[in-house]
Amino acid sequence: MKFRKWFIPFLVLLFLWPYSGNTPAVAASDIRIILDGTELSSDTSPYIKPGANVTMVPLRVISENLGAQVAWSQADKKATIQKDGSTIVLTMGSSTVQVDGRAIRLEASVENISGRTMVPLRFVSEQLGIAVDWNGQTRTITLTSGSVGDPSVPGTVGEVPQGEVPQPPAAGDTANGLRGVWISTVSNLDWPSNSSYGKVEAQKAEYVQLLDEVQAMGMNAVFVQVRPSADAIYPSSLVPWTSYLTGTAGKDPGYDPLQFLIEETHRRGMEFHAWFNPFRASTGGDASKLPANHVANLHSEWIVKFDGKLYINPGISEARDHVIRAIMEVVNRYDIDGVHLDDYFYPTGETTAKKFADEVTFQTYNAKKIANKGDWRRDNINQFVQKLGQTIAQSKPSASFGISPYGVWRNKSTDLTGSDTRASVTAYDSTYADVRTWIKNEWIDYVAPQIYWSMTRKEVQYDLLADWWAGEVRGTNVKLYIGHAPYKLGTPEIGWSSAQEIIDQLDYNRQVPEISGSIFFSAKDLRKNPLGLIPLLQSYYGM
Repeated sequence: MKFRKWFIPFLVLLFLWPYSGNTPAVAASDIRIILDGTELSSDTSPYIKPGANVTMVPLRVISENLGAQVAWSQADKKATIQKDGSTIVLTMGSSTVQVDGRAIRLEASVENISGRTMVPLRFVSEQLGIAVDWNGQTRTITLTSGSVGDPSVPGTVGEVPQGEVPQPPAAGDTANGLRGVWISTVSNLDWPSNSSYGKVEAQKAEYVQLLDEVQAMGMNAVFVQVRPSADAIYPSSLVPWTSYLTGTAGKDPGYDPLQFLIEETHRRGMEFHAWFNPFRASTGGDASKLPANHVANLHSEWIVKFDGKLYINPGISEARDHVIRAIMEVVNRYDIDGVHLDDYFYPTGETTAKKFADEVTFQTYNAKKIANKGDWRRDNINQFVQKLGQTIAQSKPSASFGISPYGVWRNKSTDLTGSDTRASVTAYDSTYADVRTWIKNEWIDYVAPQIYWSMTRKEVQYDLLADWWAGEVRGTNVKLYIGHAPYKLGTPEIGWSSAQEIIDQLDYNRQVPEISGSIFFSAKDLRKNPLGLIPLLQSYYGM
């Protein structure tokens, strides 16, 4: 925190660096900057970086009374600032800045114009705790440093309560629209990195940085995978520690990651939804490599091996109850805002030669005498969803319960009430998720279909699917959030050659009253700023 204490006023007395560089193709000389009520003047005006839609602002002179040591290397094009044992290094043309040796991504590179160093405003606000408000009509950027009355900043007076933790700006109330992001822990996709195995502070720092970045994009909720594969990112009496924290399944990481994640998320005024993968037991097929207390070893009779992976058999009632107990352990112990399930119920990909081996289960656990195995599978999932929803509501009524199914329920060619699509995989027939029944009976509080296609993909057209799902929730108390696919930006698939595709989808959502928000897959893909998506999201959400 020492770094922030002295560096916050850094924006007030910003500095200049004399070196040559390229002049931006487009400048906006009419942009005004107001800092704590005072307009800042400069011989170099702020401008909007072409192609990135990022506002670049000049750095000013560092006052000597800040006591910071500053060095400029013309050869390396690096500015180094040191204070209270902390070091920040800005490099011209680099997409990252180094803070105490830790790389932090920039929305755009540090640039030079007329001998002045220019940096992205959003990055400055994130790192310095500066509140930013952009008024497009007056083209005014209002900055609030929050340093008035802080005795740790030279030249100010006042008191700071002992032990008070600085509060980052909130991303906004979800009552005005949920803007969520999925954070995958499986295979270390989003958090934590495998380089942080066993390093508590590194994992915490990674999550803080992740939140800083997604909140600055406009996100106000996170959906964090707390159960990747019948394991846990929290201390559990029912399931073993996940390997994605230490590199070793069953190994205690030395802290309670879930508690930290929740506290850090709530500190920002953001919602925390615990995301569970209910029936995947292991991404591998060898139970002997799993801890002794893993369900695959404790109850091998519940496990089905399919396509090289292990699954908990949803057809066995005791197995379903075990999954519910594991979820309720989190509901009862942690201050979560919701329980979230993905679409991994029965696995897809069955063929004539490759079957999910539950024929014996079908014959043994079929008290209702359901003749069709597909209907029996759907009934198993229906029982699970209904019981879990009721249990959550009884234990913690404030927690929402939602599911994110595959984006197509059924094709119209198969069911006249389905969507006008030609999807090869459907929720009803491929994963045995009878989502319509869940919605009709209000067993869930929201549904978040993964509509991972573009507005121009005719076989699975985004707007047609959004309308179809809106019709399903209409007249119920079930909310509709849309799952979006920024991970497809820049891929050869139809419609993903521009980041504007995501914005067009969001614009379309606003025209549909039933749509209450969006969730993006996933954090790592948003953070890559695919095709310049980040500034478009910031502009769209008014960040």
